[in-house]
Amino acid sequence: MHLAIIIPAYNEEKVIGKVINSLPRKIHGIHKISTIVVNDGSTDDTIKEIKKTKAKLINHVINLGCGSATKTGLEAAKKIKADIAVTLDSDGQHDPRDIRKVIKPIMNKEADLVIGTRLIRSRGMPAVKKFGNIFLNLVTFILSGYLVSDSQSGFRAFSRSFLKKIKLRAMGYEVCSETVMEAARFHARVQEIPIKVNYSKYSKRKGQSILNGLYIVSKLILHRIRG
Repeated sequence: MHLAIIIPAYNEEKVIGKVINSLPRKIHGIHKISTIVVNDGSTDDTIKEIKKTKAKLINHVINLGCGSATKTGLEAAKKIKADIAVTLDSDGQHDPRDIRKVIKPIMNKEADLVIGTRLIRSRGMPAVKKFGNIFLNLVTFILSGYLVSDSQSGFRAFSRSFLKKIKLRAMGYEVCSETVMEAARFHARVQEIPIKVNYSKYSKRKGQSILNGLYIVSKLILHRIRG
């Protein structure tokens, strides 16, 4: 099986090299691993740090948003005919060793979409972030009918068949909820796997604000109205 690891990145010069170099090089049952990093218009030395690694670089000339960078990476995974695509954040909060756990249900043909959940074992998660995620879980459930514990997690695995069906339009962080909405639209099998998270001072600074959470809700409602 061919695995594509997708990392959207924006102004992550301090950590992106470490994140890429910590990715697993071998996984049982996977014969090929392709790493795709989408630089989303960074204004620092993120590109320079990516080029020091063996990852494939895709560059957005301007900042288009996390959703756009994620879509670009998923489209690239489809072009190289990856059997499984995994997305994870570029700020170092995710443990790449968890990739093995997250892709397992897809390898076993038990799921079409797997979400690495931070809320089943939420030790260390700031209270504001925790309650914000729970609120967005409720909004996602109302709009999709699918109840998940961590609708905003960027650590996900997609089966090849599910990737072929979905059409993501979100440009920002609302892409996380939109993915769940697409899963509901196609009656996809969704599983959640608990993951470890490193809440460093750096990753906390990169986190989402309450204002941005409200913006995500407004965009999701707009997507729903437009069908």
